[in-house]
Amino acid sequence: MKRFKKTKKGKLKRSRAYTGHLKEKKSSKKKRTLRKGVLLNKGDAKRIKKLIPV
Repeated sequence: MKRFKKTKKGKLKRSRAYTGHLKEKKSSKKKRTLRKGVLLNKGDAKRIKKLIPV
């Protein structure tokens, strides 16, 4: 449950992958993009909503 957040309209938001380590070789633009969250696609959101009480 702590991996997802619910938006006001009820959609699910997740954080991006590849942010853990090895940041030296990534460009500033890439790191900036990785900081932002992204919405789950429809199929995944449906599956996750069944799993967690959101």
